[in-house]
Amino acid sequence: MENTTLFRALIEEAKQVADEFKIVCVTGPRQAGKTTLCKLAFPEKSYVSLEDPDVLIKVIENPRAFLNQYKKGAILDEVQNVPILFNYLQGIVDNKSENNQFVLSGSNNFLMQTSISQSLAGRVGYIELLPFTLQEIKDNNLNRSLLQHILEGFYPAIVTKKSSYKRWTENYIKTYIERDVRQIRNIGNILVFHKFLKICAGRAGQLLNVSSISKDIGVDVKTIEAWLGVLESSYIVFRLAPLHPNFNKRVIKSPKLYFYDTGVLCSLLGIKSIESLEKSNNYGAIFENFILAEVTKNRKNKQQDGNLYFFRDSIGNEVDLVIEKEVSYLPVEIKATSKFNKEQLRNLKWFQKVFRQDGGLLVNAGTENLSFEKVMNLVGWEEVKEL
Repeated sequence: MENTTLFRALIEEAKQVADEFKIVCVTGPRQAGKTTLCKLAFPEKSYVSLEDPDVLIKVIENPRAFLNQYKKGAILDEVQNVPILFNYLQGIVDNKSENNQFVLSGSNNFLMQTSISQSLAGRVGYIELLPFTLQEIKDNNLNRSLLQHILEGFYPAIVTKKSSYKRWTENYIKTYIERDVRQIRNIGNILVFHKFLKICAGRAGQLLNVSSISKDIGVDVKTIEAWLGVLESSYIVFRLAPLHPNFNKRVIKSPKLYFYDTGVLCSLLGIKSIESLEKSNNYGAIFENFILAEVTKNRKNKQQDGNLYFFRDSIGNEVDLVIEKEVSYLPVEIKATSKFNKEQLRNLKWFQKVFRQDGGLLVNAGTENLSFEKVMNLVGWEEVKEL
């Protein structure tokens, strides 16, 4: 199946953003399908890749003449490679007499945001395209087992079986380090950065301890923070903030670290088969990461950023995920087992007591759905797409 035939949930959202802004900016990790999304959402627009050396020469020689070729706008892919274009785009799109909407796409959110904030603030509507969600895979009739989902990940080339997940993911990581990392920051020792990336994988689902990572690698804390920013701006990892309302008792204030794609996470951990995934000491954390990434991707597809937290007190009581509602919270506990026992509800009951509210959700690796007292529910992993 060709990538261009795949349905992406953000196609209609991109069109709606285009109704409100003269510039649509589509960001996300490399190989997530940004080009395909742009072409499907805006089929009438010319497509230009700014990674093409011949195109780059023309842009650098005369940016204004280059843009003037596209009187009706265009899709400019990997536009962060030519930051000077942002200055010229401002004047062009401000000309209300022309229907010249531009669609910008790029895989480097840091460079994109920096250029846009300097030249195009208030003129840009944003779309963040991440790897496929479970719902999108179902909509495209590309179903896999739970362990296949986790091991192989959700990038289009893997989901459509165009590439071997082992070879593709290894090459993806290698290319990411050699290209994107050096583009964002001038990191001299790539081997040390690769070690840092693997250490982050080993700590997925854990409290982020920058000082500890610094000691393990032998790099100062400021550098580790900068490197974490690199991983975030290129959509490799995200942080889950702690929920700390004004309670008298102490609560943990460090964020937790997760990867957007479990295929990349498994590859960094050296997990290359379903058998090794099942036996891995990290399986519980990987399953938790899988659920958190799904919720995050689904919310971004619906333009619902933020309002996701975890809650943990100073003696170790914890709820894995808390979704903030208008007047309450939905606590979500995640268990990497298909078997249910009532002890698994303990943290949800603790949360209900602390916040004096009913409600809660237990997500596990099974397929059973159950309801309990105080509006608590058990749902299987496939239902996480509904969160």
